[in-house]
Amino acid sequence: MSLPHPLSSVSRWIISMGALLLVAGVPQSLHAADLSKFRPIEPQFIAALADPGATSGSGAQSWGLWSLDPGPRGSQLDRFDQLKASGGVTPAGWRFDAADWWLEEHGLLMEKPTFPLAPGKYVVTGDRKVTTVLTIHPKDKNGNQRWELADGATIYDVTHLGCRAARYQPETANNACSPANVRNTGFPVYPGAAMPVVTGCRKQDYPVLIIVGLPATQ
Repeated sequence: MSLPHPLSSVSRWIISMGALLLVAGVPQSLHAADLSKFRPIEPQFIAALADPGATSGSGAQSWGLWSLDPGPRGSQLDRFDQLKASGGVTPAGWRFDAADWWLEEHGLLMEKPTFPLAPGKYVVTGDRKVTTVLTIHPKDKNGNQRWELADGATIYDVTHLGCRAARYQPETANNACSPANVRNTGFPVYPGAAMPVVTGCRKQDYPVLIIVGLPATQ
């Protein structure tokens, strides 16, 4: 799930923010959101669940955050036997959960994101054309969190199509949902395509948004 190249538009945006600001790094159509109130950060990643064409909605309590790029910290499928032998502890130090595991586009097992995504404002991008502000609202009395994107941007606009992420959980208590059942073919998964179905597992694909800025006062 790591960024494809050190001179990606994400990197250029961070550089432009560090120089304060915007003209070289962000499309003119996106200046409605005042990005001068944000500071650049090393990229973080959101696992989001929303309609690709939506500009706002509910359900953000089901969104998660990787504060570190999970790709370089991933564990290879062909080393799953060694992972089990280690008690499920990966070389990167995170623990594999057989009842709730994640896979990325290169066929690497990756650590879970942290749930839920904290309320606040985030500068997000899909590392394509659109960079804008995502607002996550606090939970309401029913535990629901609303979200919205500035500038009329959609979830698709700020989804990094090359980053694929899927969550796998057992279909039933009696079914084995194991990375050992993942086919070794079909990796890397084509940008925007669905992650593989795995026998015995219930799968949920998550669009991945890249966070490149946080409020300057945060």
